[in-house]
Amino acid sequence: LPVQTMVELSVFDMNGKKITTLIKSKLNPGIHSVIFDAEGLASGMYLYRIKGGSFEETKKLMLLH
Repeated sequence: LPVQTMVELSVFDMNGKKITTLIKSKLNPGIHSVIFDAEGLASGMYLYRIKGGSFEETKKLMLLH
């Protein structure tokens, strides 16, 4: 992150149902990481969406157990 900003990172199933929100807080500038505990989720395709400031992006995620 180039500047301090509110960040939200969420995971959704392919139907658009929110599975979990991994982070929803104000983060300081720098590089950050988050652990996604997928225990209890089936293998398959999911979506993740990250929002921060004016940035928003949704991408696919393949979960394999």
